[in-house]
Amino acid sequence: MSTRKQAYYAGVRMAPYDIVREVMLLLGGIAVLVVILSAFLSSPDIPPLTLKSVAVQTPQIFSQTALSMLNDTSPISTYGPPYNNGSGSVQSLGPISMQRAIGVHIPINTAQDFVIRPLTEASANDPALATAINTFESASASQQASWENSYNTALTKATASGSKLGVPACSCGPVAEMMSAELKLGQSGAMDGLLLTSGHFYQTDFTRPLLFMQNAAVQNKAQQLNLLGNPTWGVMNETGNYPGQEWLWLYTLFYQIPPYTNTDGPWAWAPNIDLLAVLSVTVMTFALMFIPWIPGLRSLPKLFRVYRLIWRDYYREQAQPSKAAS
Repeated sequence: MSTRKQAYYAGVRMAPYDIVREVMLLLGGIAVLVVILSAFLSSPDIPPLTLKSVAVQTPQIFSQTALSMLNDTSPISTYGPPYNNGSGSVQSLGPISMQRAIGVHIPINTAQDFVIRPLTEASANDPALATAINTFESASASQQASWENSYNTALTKATASGSKLGVPACSCGPVAEMMSAELKLGQSGAMDGLLLTSGHFYQTDFTRPLLFMQNAAVQNKAQQLNLLGNPTWGVMNETGNYPGQEWLWLYTLFYQIPPYTNTDGPWAWAPNIDLLAVLSVTVMTFALMFIPWIPGLRSLPKLFRVYRLIWRDYYREQAQPSKAAS
């Protein structure tokens, strides 16, 4: 130690502390705890749900979802901001709706983005499909609705055998050809790529594939894993090679407890549960950040005295002179 440092620390009592030993003990303790907890609380690493896996394993669900995107009956079609100007899932806190205030910044037209545009790209080498798309787009809105309704009726009577889907004949016009091509795109894996296409070099925006699967496909998978709700919950879906969103566990916790789950009475929070969950986590985050300035919370370290365990050697030495004097 330099002369200047010696002068600065003159009269200050030093306590020996082996930080390397403390770190190694901490890592060892965490490793043991992880092994023990994983033996009792671990869960299988289910492969990520993709459009291809949905189309291959549940072709009827895939086709029903595609049709709902085409005829604008899917929840996304009327969701509201940030996807469109609908009101189906707009949430507010009293008269204030941050969802509407932020507005539409991920514009999505379900028919075009999930059906017409992918099929148009796939029709470059398929004249029959190109003709079907042109016929559909040239028809009146009432004629399109008639074809879609006919195909929807036929789809409810469809039979699935593995990845094959048998749809009864119907007066569906070009919709039957389009839905058949959409299913083939899904089963080939092409839809996963087509919905990821963007102007960036790295394709990391999984918004559209996730929106396509967010209803029936995810619900069906969750049901298979017994994760539809209480008493077990926690379904997540990994995107690409990225890990699942484990950090969302705190948000999803609020979806399981009252009053967040209440649907009736003055404490009916369920209709705005997304907003309330985000606000609750925000309040908790700020409370954690400002603990040193919050009376009561800032006194917890003195109450629990955990610091005496960390600096136990120092406090042990401090106690020795008093014992000797007594």
